[in-house]
Amino acid sequence: MAGHSKWANIKHRKGAQDARRGKIFTKLIKEITIAAKLGDSDPNANPRLRQAIDKAKNENMPKDTIERAIKKGSGELDSVQYEEGVFEGYGPGGVAVIVEFMTDNRTRTVADVRHIFSKHNGSLGVTGSVSFLFDRKGLISFSTDQDFDALFEAALEAGAEDVKDEGDAYEVITAPTDFIEVRDALGARFTWQSAEITMIPQTMVAIEGKQAEQMLKMMEKLEDNDDVQNVYANFDISEEEIAKAIG
Repeated sequence: MAGHSKWANIKHRKGAQDARRGKIFTKLIKEITIAAKLGDSDPNANPRLRQAIDKAKNENMPKDTIERAIKKGSGELDSVQYEEGVFEGYGPGGVAVIVEFMTDNRTRTVADVRHIFSKHNGSLGVTGSVSFLFDRKGLISFSTDQDFDALFEAALEAGAEDVKDEGDAYEVITAPTDFIEVRDALGARFTWQSAEITMIPQTMVAIEGKQAEQMLKMMEKLEDNDDVQNVYANFDISEEEIAKAIG
């Protein structure tokens, strides 16, 4: 089971998604705010903002909450000033990890993330230490109860780079610039489960036993941190190991 696209499934199986809705909203509000600040407050002219709004709607965020976040970003309302950045490092067994953060206190965030890495047998690296192992891509996942051949054909026609049958899901890969167009085109005919711009690893690192358990705990703790927006890793963990780790 690959780290880049299956972590959400593991979280769902742990039954933690509903309990984390508040944290999800906090992270999405930050993303909407900074997207509106750095670009146009009109989502039609700002792809990053449009994607953030779409994700918020997919999580059933209230419309007024979304609009308030946009106004904070555009300066219409007072807002906390956020700084965004990326940490790179290694998890147990040499797994490459990328952490995207958004914070109002970088010192606090560095200390918190460093502690999580070290506590779970990992270590922070320097900028560029693992990012070359990943490609930024659009990733759209579909349930396997849909027609793969029809999806494959429609995806390529819409401009997708690749379509994969991952066993438990069909995955459509796009260039980041084509993501929204491909997602919307496929959404008119098929029902997608998740759609996001993500970091897809070029190679995977197989881990098991104690290392697998530590890696999953590290991912969970990182995502629980309010300053962490996204976590990407190139771990490969078997179904048997996952069952042991999450009970």
